[in-house]
Amino acid sequence: MDDIRRRLAAIDRQLASRTAGYHQQLTATTPLLFCATGLILGILVQSATDAPVWIWFLLLAACAISAAACFVFRKAPVFVRIDSLYVGAYLALVCFVAVGAVRLTSFYRPAENDIRRLVGDQRTLATLRGQITTEPYTNYRQNWAFSKFKFTDPSTSFYLDVREIDTVAGWTNASGRVRVQVDEPVMDLRAGDYVQLYCWLERFSPATNPGQFDMAKYAERRAVFVGASVKMRESIIVLTDGKGLWSRIKGAIRAAATEALVGDISEAETSRGLVEALLLGYRGNIDSDTYRAFRETGLLHFISLSGMHLGILIGVVWWVCKTAGLMKRTRAAVCIVAICLFMCVVPPRAPTVRAAIIVLVYCASFFFRRRPNHFNTLSLAAITLLLMRPTNLFDAGWQLSFASVLGILLFCRRLHFFLYEKIFGHLWLTDALKTRPFFWIVSRPGPYILQMFSTGLAAWLGGAGILLYHFYTINPLTSVWTVVSFPFVALILTVGFLKILLSFLLPSIAAGLGLIVTGLSKALICVVGVLAQLDISQILIGCVPLLLVLLYYALIMCGAFVYFRRPVIKQLLCGALAVIVVAWLGALKLQRTHRSDLRLTVLDVGHGQAIFAQLPGKGNILFDAGSLNRDDIGRRIVAAYLRYCGAARLDAIVVSHNDIDHINGIPEIVGNCKVGGIYANAAFFIDMETDPCNTAGFLDDCLNKKGLEIHRLDKDFNLGSNANVKILWPSEDVCKNDELGDNDKSVVSLIEFGGRRVLFCSDIESFAQQEMLRLYPDLCADVIIAPHHGSARTAEHEFLQKLEPKIIVCSCGTTAYEKKRVIEPRGPVRTFYTARDDAVTIRITSLGRVTIERFVEP
Repeated sequence: MDDIRRRLAAIDRQLASRTAGYHQQLTATTPLLFCATGLILGILVQSATDAPVWIWFLLLAACAISAAACFVFRKAPVFVRIDSLYVGAYLALVCFVAVGAVRLTSFYRPAENDIRRLVGDQRTLATLRGQITTEPYTNYRQNWAFSKFKFTDPSTSFYLDVREIDTVAGWTNASGRVRVQVDEPVMDLRAGDYVQLYCWLERFSPATNPGQFDMAKYAERRAVFVGASVKMRESIIVLTDGKGLWSRIKGAIRAAATEALVGDISEAETSRGLVEALLLGYRGNIDSDTYRAFRETGLLHFISLSGMHLGILIGVVWWVCKTAGLMKRTRAAVCIVAICLFMCVVPPRAPTVRAAIIVLVYCASFFFRRRPNHFNTLSLAAITLLLMRPTNLFDAGWQLSFASVLGILLFCRRLHFFLYEKIFGHLWLTDALKTRPFFWIVSRPGPYILQMFSTGLAAWLGGAGILLYHFYTINPLTSVWTVVSFPFVALILTVGFLKILLSFLLPSIAAGLGLIVTGLSKALICVVGVLAQLDISQILIGCVPLLLVLLYYALIMCGAFVYFRRPVIKQLLCGALAVIVVAWLGALKLQRTHRSDLRLTVLDVGHGQAIFAQLPGKGNILFDAGSLNRDDIGRRIVAAYLRYCGAARLDAIVVSHNDIDHINGIPEIVGNCKVGGIYANAAFFIDMETDPCNTAGFLDDCLNKKGLEIHRLDKDFNLGSNANVKILWPSEDVCKNDELGDNDKSVVSLIEFGGRRVLFCSDIESFAQQEMLRLYPDLCADVIIAPHHGSARTAEHEFLQKLEPKIIVCSCGTTAYEKKRVIEPRGPVRTFYTARDDAVTIRITSLGRVTIERFVEP
């Protein structure tokens, strides 16, 4: 018994020392990991608390004093028993906490002459001088179907470093960066040009709808707080062109690489955009269908330049140098030059810079004859990027890039060994592998496929929580689709990089490689499209709390690195965490797909209308989707909100009439969401038959291309819900009346639930309002979506008064609201304007209780 007890005690000590062993190994071999962790903690703490900077300088001074004390008294008895590695590691961590906080403070602190100090809440007319820092980008709106009905030119945007501003006292020095938007295409400006522009300055507006891209927050993280609006190209004067030596070199390299890669591919080819994204990092030319297929299958990481792309590039360069007989150090030097040239060509995004730093450290290790530590190298990349721009920490791309690589470093080998043992450890398979067919089919490619799958699964484990938090989805089959798609991607990258290299030496061979690249790209688009059509790749959850994501990462870290003497304790702990995470996700999904109340959200789309109705049960209806003064609201606002809500399907889209501010977002919604049916009244079909080229006919053509058609709307619109949906207006005779305008023929709907009534008035004007009072003398409504965007000019006071509403919501634009062109009901009526209150959500319970939520509370 004594021997058994001694052995058990030895096992306990061994298990207890594992954590200490990890700790000691980290402090001895990965000191930069502590620095990177401290930097991240400092940025997070300062972002949350906005502490005064003197506190952090005190902390730095305390660290310096502690380090000096440890050095002076290192031989004292109290310090002898303390490992100096631990002291140095944690002092570095605390020191970098202060560095991170100070860096974030300095990043946001404006200079005395910063341009943001000169701009308040109102627009300001100004004349600026400065240098263009990014290549001007022209948005041709090719992914927006209704752009042909937009009677304005495509806009061009770029960033400008401000140097001077014209004041009453003359030109004075200024600083800061602004985002310039020119309301027409600009073809003759380049990065580096020193220009003078006459513009309107204003601060960015925050997002006004849930799930919408927040331009104000995006720009703030890049220290850009002011936008400049320029009406025409003539308002910009080029004072000095940016054709300096370095600009010329970068421009020449970029132009040569682009011409070598896609110069022989037609711009009409869908594969051209994919090739540019895979090899050069330019994703703007990928068509919307291809991009959506990559997103739904979880394969967007392939078209974001990262370590895989640079690894294949360096592999190609290394192989060419090895074939030429160069030694390892010379090969490493050539690879460093290749990486520097490559970084001159591609956009400097966080994943690309991270991968470049890792590759440069790897190549430099050949000169010092030392093997680089992967965690140290990754930490160095994180420190570099965060010191350059500390707000990178809050970008989804930065988080995904580092989380995926960290997942590969932590879990790939463990997963590979585990799966290899489970798959190839069976006796029947071991015997079968000795036969020739199994040898060629399983034994030879099997370990490579398994390694590829393990890498994809490890990267997915690292990034799944971040994907869920930022993009509201889970893609459980990403690692499987990675195995299917990777051969195509690897071949495209390898042949593409060879084409670029050989185009300067052997153009005829490069032309042949171009045909291979084009064919492989088309095959990849086809494969990813087929995988996306299977509709099993993506689970849409919707917005999730941060705590759920933290619990997920606690689960995977606990499963991989926490040890207990009794394995059952670890199993119970991991099982409990897994149950909490899965149950929480299931509850969120169930709550959003099986409801007991009625929820109506009037989205802020400017002058237009888009109302999302979530009926009790599972039914979802969208009433219109269009805007007169905002572009592409179907994709940017409505589809983004549907993803935020976790609504993967629309049972119906009800089109009130064919005005463009009610329908120009529908094609993009159909492209991004499953739609059960699209419905319109008889007047819509009459307009479509009378003039097939009008907005109604164009919408019908767009939907036909996607395999959908518009159905006639019945009086009783039943979707199997407890809520009763009725169509009150117009009648068949009204639809055929040529003397009436389209507005008076628009659909008026009524939803009844919990003893409450909600009336959707669309764009009806005086005639329709009076006729409805005549046809429905007893009609009343608790909530009214105001007719014609709340226009005071076309509203009948008697109409609103007799309906006796308690709540009125006006989907109106900012101009109409500010110029008092909207209705202002009197009496005990709560009135909401999307121009003032942003998106408005109305919730009605089964007991008839009505609550109102505004996206941004005043």
